[in-house]
Amino acid sequence: MVTKKNIRQQETLTAAYKDYAKGMNSYSFYKINNHATSDDLVQNTFLKTWKYLIKDGKIEIMKAFLYHILNQLIIDEYRKRKTVSLDVLLEKGYTQSTDPTKRIFNVFDGKAAVLLIKQLPKKYQIIIKMRYIQDLSIKEISVITGQSKNTVTVQAHRGLEKLKILYHNR
Repeated sequence: MVTKKNIRQQETLTAAYKDYAKGMNSYSFYKINNHATSDDLVQNTFLKTWKYLIKDGKIEIMKAFLYHILNQLIIDEYRKRKTVSLDVLLEKGYTQSTDPTKRIFNVFDGKAAVLLIKQLPKKYQIIIKMRYIQDLSIKEISVITGQSKNTVTVQAHRGLEKLKILYHNR
């Protein structure tokens, strides 16, 4: 049995759909960048709104309510783990490299950079070794050296810049 209240709720939601659906679709597409997904999110927004109205929920400002639900659905969509199939990647032009020469060159370049650390001033040598060879955090280095985190960060940055210059001048 359809009551007058139910008819008013349907009319309210239909009017809201006519007034706001186009703008919500544009907003959703801007955030998601996929037409099908953005259309689904807008439809789910109106479904959730309908369920809320059926449970005698009170909506003060319909537009704000709809966009609030849509934003929550967009956030949920962002949080979903996106899986990409290998077929899709291959269609987009991705090819897996089986050539080990790049890896070998990276290893040799890394070893050359480690040898160049010895040419840095002593205060930079210590910080660079701790940061990039021992893989310590800035906080850990500051505790070990007794220096502030800011000082360690500056020294790591300056040492790395000097190391880059040495590497490119070799």
